[in-house]
Amino acid sequence: MSRDRAIQLLASVLLVASTAVCGSVLPSITNLSQKHSLRYTDVAVEGAPPFVALGTAIGALRGIIVDYLWIKVHLMKQKGLYYEVMADADLITKLQPRFAAVWAFHGHNMAYNISVAHNTSEERWEWVKAGINLVRNKGLRYNPNDLQLHKELAFWLSHKIEGVADDSHLYYKTEFTREWHSLLGEPPYEHEARIVWIKKVADAPETLDQAQRLTPGVTGLVERLRRDLSPYEQRFSFALDKTFLKAHAEWQAARGQSVYARVRGIGRGDDPFFRAFDEIASDPEAQPAWDTLIAHVRKRVLADEYNMDPQLMYEYTRDYGPIDWRTAHAHALYWALKGEQYGENRVAVDDNDVYRIVNIDRAKIHAMQGMARWGRISFDPFSSDLPARLPDPRWIEVIDWYWETISAKHKDTRGPGPDLFMGFHQNFLSSAVRELYRSGETELAQKYLDRLNSLYGMGARLQNPKYDAPLDIFVWREVEGEYEFQPHIAPSDVAAALRYGFRVGIGQGRPEVFQQAVKFANDVTVYFREHEYVKFKTKMGTQRLAALIGQLEDSVRNVFAQLMIDSTVGLLERLAIYNYKNLPDEYRLAVYDDIYPHVLRQFQASELSNVLTIEQVLPAPPGLEEYRRMKATQAAREAEEARQREGRPSATERR
Repeated sequence: MSRDRAIQLLASVLLVASTAVCGSVLPSITNLSQKHSLRYTDVAVEGAPPFVALGTAIGALRGIIVDYLWIKVHLMKQKGLYYEVMADADLITKLQPRFAAVWAFHGHNMAYNISVAHNTSEERWEWVKAGINLVRNKGLRYNPNDLQLHKELAFWLSHKIEGVADDSHLYYKTEFTREWHSLLGEPPYEHEARIVWIKKVADAPETLDQAQRLTPGVTGLVERLRRDLSPYEQRFSFALDKTFLKAHAEWQAARGQSVYARVRGIGRGDDPFFRAFDEIASDPEAQPAWDTLIAHVRKRVLADEYNMDPQLMYEYTRDYGPIDWRTAHAHALYWALKGEQYGENRVAVDDNDVYRIVNIDRAKIHAMQGMARWGRISFDPFSSDLPARLPDPRWIEVIDWYWETISAKHKDTRGPGPDLFMGFHQNFLSSAVRELYRSGETELAQKYLDRLNSLYGMGARLQNPKYDAPLDIFVWREVEGEYEFQPHIAPSDVAAALRYGFRVGIGQGRPEVFQQAVKFANDVTVYFREHEYVKFKTKMGTQRLAALIGQLEDSVRNVFAQLMIDSTVGLLERLAIYNYKNLPDEYRLAVYDDIYPHVLRQFQASELSNVLTIEQVLPAPPGLEEYRRMKATQAAREAEEARQREGRPSATERR
């Protein structure tokens, strides 16, 4: 054998051996990269847009172009040229789709900078949605494991939509709720039932063929819908998409408790489209196929149009709490949890990057806190009223439980991490005890006071008697210290308690809640009336706390009057509270004349006025004329007393 032939043979053997060795270690390398999130996606080409090919063709020149454009957009942003930034930022995302920072920059520019340049809520909302959609539907498809991009999206949802900084925030909240009510409908209230409800979507078939195999009759139902609804194409073009889900949600509301649907005549049978839709949706023989079809369409819309995984939505609802997906706080929690699950392993736990992990955990806690305060949603898709948003105390327990998890996670974290979350927990529970107590939820308030005492009171390593006190005394000590130095916050505390008492205690038939709110208001009033500084007079001869006491003494009347004309609360909810059978007539008498013109104007702008009269929805309370005479006599007497104090002539003497 020649020398050359031997070298060729040896090289061939080495090539085969090297290939075999590389092939044997490849699975372990792949598993490790997936475990530690070292790849953008689980498949190398997954999520790559067509412009990746262009970027690849440009080669090394692409980096120079991207650097130039990135510097340019920052300079334009500093000059306030937000619209001019759009084209260059968009080009960067196409040339460098894995450049997560530019997706965050581009989305923030639309949701924050450009949106506020518009003067109507509708225009602003379109730009806010565009920024959120850009990051959620594109940026995170190309960078599914980027922790910072998840955190940015979670922050926008909590701050821009659920916050109050934007003048149009109420419009954002309404439109967000409307959109997600159309997609998923109204969830059941109980947590276990809500888990089952969202699991149906997670377990739904991926394709229409799979749906047909699972539930024979699905394809026949689709053909029936397409055939029977075709005469109404100008109003409704049938497709298995968001429009179909919206029609289904409206049908459910019309068949349910929607007063506005009845006012409009929807569901009475005189609407041919609704009649055709109702005939199919109400067919008992089609119910199994109908349920499968709705779940399938919801699953596809969530995945295809919102880049959301129904399986994760189910798991987060199961593992964390009664998530209502109609609030943006729920979506903030989803993206924060998803970012932690898929992106945290990409962040080195060192001095430089640990803040990223702390921030994503703060986003989760903030979203949970938001749902504790505003997590109960009531919404009528046929109404133009704002969604009713009330506290959901069940999330207090979730936060208390999750705090233990997050504290264990950050116990050795460098910096303020451990103290940050411990301070939050103590302050949150203390605030929750106060709010629960003044709202009449005394059992829950006592539960969390005991919890505070076990962790930070007598059960702590350094015992603190602060929390070892009866509930009412603890609450009073908390507020007393604040009221002494900041008496101006007392009216806001009382107003918040009474407002909750009216909406939950009266509006939802829980009189004990309302009674506790009134008791709290009375206790605060008595405290200030008997305070040692009440009689103190300033150099100007005025009593420093006199006006405050007068405000507190009229608190029930004032809060009731303000609630009745508050357009941020649905008109139907307010009218239901006003007409509650056990509401004392003295409350109605005290506010009727003040609220009547405001409620009349709102009622006339409402569709309710098409079928009802103002006298039917806002009846005058019995004894109104006598009450008016009494108030007139009282006003005349007070005027006379004031005249005598000031030495002015009476009306008779002037004549």
